[in-house]
This record gives sequence, structure tokens and C-alpha cells, in this order.
Amino acid sequence: MVKKVSAAVFPVAGRGTRFLPATKASPKEMLPIVDKPLIQFAVEEAIEAGARKLVFVTGASKRAIEDHFDTDAELEDALMASGKDRILETIRGIVPDGVTCIYIRQGQPLGLGHAVLCARPAVGSEPFFVHLADDLIAGSPGCLKQMAGEYERHGGSVVAVETVPPEHTSSYGIVAVDGDSRVTEIVEKPAPEDAPSNSAVVGRYLLTGDIFDKLETTGRGAGGEIQLTDAIAAQLDDSAVYAYSFDGTRYDCGSKLGYLKATVAFGLEHPETGAAFRQHLGSVVE
Repeated sequence: MVKKVSAAVFPVAGRGTRFLPATKASPKEMLPIVDKPLIQFAVEEAIEAGARKLVFVTGASKRAIEDHFDTDAELEDALMASGKDRILETIRGIVPDGVTCIYIRQGQPLGLGHAVLCARPAVGSEPFFVHLADDLIAGSPGCLKQMAGEYERHGGSVVAVETVPPEHTSSYGIVAVDGDSRVTEIVEKPAPEDAPSNSAVVGRYLLTGDIFDKLETTGRGAGGEIQLTDAIAAQLDDSAVYAYSFDGTRYDCGSKLGYLKATVAFGLEHPETGAAFRQHLGSVVE
């Protein structure tokens, strides 16, 4: 029987330079999709998948993330006094009972692999999720819960993958798989002519605890950073890693266009503004 996944790691130390000046003083993970920040979508997806320990690997200028998941007694009192009970319950429910938030500072910007390694003291040797908040995936159930089911079937690490145009392989970790979806090769950001496929790893991972030992000995790779992809490649020698094609729609909210697409898609489905927004868009595109 496989161990239950109860921890989720959120690498949130990046500066979000593609969204400057909006991210000069506010984390990119706090960018809202209508009325909810990206990082809250990430946390809700992890909690749905069973995570009860949320580990945020943070950096400078990220205090807003901690504040968002903390209790704000003054705000709650103001909402209560003004009779805004529905909003009050929404605020109180951001972190459900039984869920713990842990914040670890990544002292140097040494890459995703290093960020994940920073979480080791909080995660230990247990399997855990890694969620990149700027990859927003709309699916039911959420992508991480789908991956947890895949992990329960196989017992090995799982990476979420999506088919990308061949000319985009240099922006992703690319995998080759066998007939059972077991990863046989993983390469970080290969040129199209060097890519083993066009199946790209996107921002969801379910990793077994042995990945930390691989990260400890992983040198700097692409971009001069410690790449999680390189550690997973080393893991293939000792344990199984499976590629999982999730059911859902992915929005790359690390790009302006992807962020706008997500805002429109979620705006159209929003219970308060969806109908009016749809009517407005119709008038704009005519």
C-alpha cells in the first residue's frame, strides 16, 4: 500500500519579472483571476487532493502570501459589523481547519530544484506534491487529485504532461515514455531537434521522498540553476516515474496572454458577473 500524500510544496520565490511593474511590490502569485489570487487556486487544488501540510518556499517581497493565508481579525470584525456574512465565511475558509501553512525562505534564486530541496526539513521522506501556481489548470477533479489516483495505482512519482508544438520544446522539460507511461527519458528545455518527444512537463509533480537525495547531488544545469528535471532524470535509475496526461484546461499564467485567457475563461463562469461579462464580450467583439 502506498503512503498517503499529505504535503504540498509551493515554490513562490520567483520575482515575476514578466509582469512588471505589477509585480514590483506584489508577488506574481497574488495576481487575481477575477477575485481570487493564483496562489489560492493552487492551495485549494492541493487541499482537494488530500494535502494538509502546505509548504511555501518564499523569497524577498513575498510577505503578502503569508498575510493572505493568515487570520485578519480586524477585517473579520469589520465584515461582521457590516453584516457581510457571506464574504466573512469566504475569508475564514481560505485555510480550512486541520491545514497547516509552513514558510521557508529560499536564500538564493538557484532554480526550481533548489526551491524544492529547501522544503526537505518540512516534508521529510514522505511523498509530496509540487504545485507551480502560475500554471492554472481548470479540471474536475483538480489535476493534483487526478495525479494522486495515478500514484495509488503505480506507487511511483508522477509528473503532469501536456502535448506542446515541437517548436516550444525549449521552454519545457520534455519526456519520453514507454507503453505503460513510465518515463524513460526527461530532458530540460531541449531544442526541437534534440527533444525526445513533444510531451512537456507542466507545473504539477507528485514526488517520492528519494528525490531529495538526488537534488542534494544535482549540479547546476540549464540557465545555471539546479533543475528539478535533472534530479528526476537521476531518479529514473532507481525508481519509477510516470507521465500523466491530465483531464483539464491549462492556462500559462506566467505569460500575459495566458493570464488574460484565464481571466476571461473564469470571468465567464463567475456566478456573480459571468452573464453580464459574456454580454459585454459579445458587444466588444462584434
